[in-house]
Amino acid sequence: LKATISNCSNNYGPYQHVEKFIPRQITNLIDGVRPKLYGDGKNVRDWIHTEDHSSAVWRILTRGRIGETYLIGADGERDNLAVLREILRAFGRPEDDFDWVRDRPGHDRRYAIDSSKLRRELGWEPQHTDFAEGLAETIRWYRANEAWWRPAKEATEARYRAQGQ
Repeated sequence: LKATISNCSNNYGPYQHVEKFIPRQITNLIDGVRPKLYGDGKNVRDWIHTEDHSSAVWRILTRGRIGETYLIGADGERDNLAVLREILRAFGRPEDDFDWVRDRPGHDRRYAIDSSKLRRELGWEPQHTDFAEGLAETIRWYRANEAWWRPAKEATEARYRAQGQ
């Protein structure tokens, strides 16, 4: 079997399901609902824009060596508290305008990605390196595409409520 493997951390951008961290916070704010933050908010992820993830996968598919594993990252490590505060700022809201909720069981503390092999061997680089601008673009997309995410929102929030989150 001819295969390559890629691993990535958390994505953000258009078309993410409303159950994911960033879209959930954005759509809650659009709906006038206070965002919710799990645990102490110190869980760290290497956030990568969906377009950068897709371009990296394409580069791996077209130029990667069979049998190799490539890690996809954008040097975008931030903890969830910092991400939520950035979203709140983008909405013109105070940084503490959210509710703390109990943490998810087994919530990993940190995802770290070293994408140096992908960059060195395949010449890939992320294009969306300004997180605040990428987040603003994502917020604009969710505001403009409510018909896309709205059908899944209530069922998603009902599942979170049942879990105390």
